[in-house]
Amino acid sequence: MSNFGRVLTAMITPFTENGSVNYEVAEQLAVHLADNGTDTLVVCGTTGESPTLSWDEEYQLFHVVQKAVAGKAKVIAGTGSNSTEEAITATQKAAKLGLDGSLQVVPYYNKPPQSGLYQHFQAIAKSCPDFPLILYNVPGRTGQNLQPETVARLADIPNIVALKESTGNFDQASQLRRLTPPEFAIYSGDDYFTLAMLAVGGTGVVSVASHLVGNQLQQMIQAFQSGQIKVATDIHLKLFPLFQVLFCTANPIPLKAALKRQGWEVGSPRLPLSELPDDLAKSLEDVLIELSLL
Repeated sequence: MSNFGRVLTAMITPFTENGSVNYEVAEQLAVHLADNGTDTLVVCGTTGESPTLSWDEEYQLFHVVQKAVAGKAKVIAGTGSNSTEEAITATQKAAKLGLDGSLQVVPYYNKPPQSGLYQHFQAIAKSCPDFPLILYNVPGRTGQNLQPETVARLADIPNIVALKESTGNFDQASQLRRLTPPEFAIYSGDDYFTLAMLAVGGTGVVSVASHLVGNQLQQMIQAFQSGQIKVATDIHLKLFPLFQVLFCTANPIPLKAALKRQGWEVGSPRLPLSELPDDLAKSLEDVLIELSLL
């Protein structure tokens, strides 16, 4: 089993003013995150706007981030696809780069049955038998829920080592923990649900908010795991308004606005994502000021 730590940051992709990938800022941001509570960087996931990146841009990002944080943090490549063959090709290429693992999203749009989902992930795992894979279940984006029973079957495959669970469903989180071996890592895919996931044996979080409060998230998880439940709860409640406002519209629109407000030259999201409207920008600013993040 590969240990990816407690706080995995789903890293944004910075763009220049003309809309191309800003690799220089990506490098700087990766180092900043690794120095501020992040154990592992997830590159080219949903928060990284993977649907609008070309494969060439993604491989260049993998290379740049890996080089930037070598010895400081692990790097996971978002190489999932709704085409099994495409996911295999991308994952094999990421493995050859020497990255630490791959995030594999549930195939979107084509809505495969559970048997198809099992065979999809099994095929990717078999194509890279020594490369750790993290499953990613996010029904709100994919249109299909990866059921706990299917996850349990997949957890028997040696290099499928973890799950990013983004349902916010406490019953499902509990069932996942019941059915999978203790060494199989379960990460909350939503910042607001991290504490609840820890309560039923979760490992940590694949986080958006860690761009801004990585050290505090790390402190919250470590406090919970050491039995300091009140400390963990207090941190969760303090950060809860941030967890909410970062999802006031489609991720990563609010996060990019927050980082720009802090002085990071991350650019605008690529279409079809758009800029944060003024009324939501005011709500975001109020929370950032309240948490002394500006």
